[in-house]
Amino acid sequence: MTKNKFAYYPGCSLHGTAREYDSSVKAVCAQLGIELAEIPDWNCCGATSAHSLDKDLAMLLPARNLKIVESQGLDVIIPCAACFSRTKICADAIENNDSVRSKIETEIGFTFKRKTKIYHLAELLVQKIGLEEIKKHIKQPLEGLRVVCYYGCLLVRPHEITQFDDKENPQFLDSLMSAIGVNTIDWPYKTECCGASLSLSKAKMVRGMVSKMIDWAIRAEAQAVVTACPLCQANLEMRQSRGQNLPIFYFTELLGLSFGLREVRASIAAHLVESEKLVREVTKTS
Repeated sequence: MTKNKFAYYPGCSLHGTAREYDSSVKAVCAQLGIELAEIPDWNCCGATSAHSLDKDLAMLLPARNLKIVESQGLDVIIPCAACFSRTKICADAIENNDSVRSKIETEIGFTFKRKTKIYHLAELLVQKIGLEEIKKHIKQPLEGLRVVCYYGCLLVRPHEITQFDDKENPQFLDSLMSAIGVNTIDWPYKTECCGASLSLSKAKMVRGMVSKMIDWAIRAEAQAVVTACPLCQANLEMRQSRGQNLPIFYFTELLGLSFGLREVRASIAAHLVESEKLVREVTKTS
């Protein structure tokens, strides 16, 4: 087993509407020598509805994935913020709630050793790979690009369970962006909800939430928003007000651009908000 080999849980979004996130994650990890072993026969983790409809199922769905991961003897990387949240909540219950653990183990026929570590890719890159190692792979610093980093709700809440960065003022994305030459602008919406889970049931309200956030970013002269959540990325693109048109990048896409990875640049063309002009400007290419 290689030192940097991890189980990989893409979740439903990265195999569907967020395929560009999946491709950029794989490309960046390959460049950094991180071997990803996609969990065989993985299932949906239940985000976003299972925990609202069936509490038992909300635990059993991620528990089954954790069973497979533990059987592989690997730690796991989860790029999707919602999947990361649901899996961490399940793992916390298995670790700290004897009755819940007993029920889960009975249902899935497995006894957990509770040694599997769960990482969001952003925290793994900062804490395990390191910014200095990342800088070694830069071919095109994205100097001059001004962005705001958006973490959203689920990476930092509840902090006692996710243990992701600082709960009030997280810096993992900011640090990664700064490492590749991006100018990050501090802003008050870093961990605010964008309303993605309500985008169908309360569309008007969500459009207002997104419009307010994007307006602040534009007035701060940000050229793009950087995120680590496929639900947030789609919502922030789709719910902008007419005329705003601010690009929303996955953090792995900008890392990939700075590494000179062609497949990452190609995936950006799939964005709903036109982003290629900005990419050409910051990479100084035609």
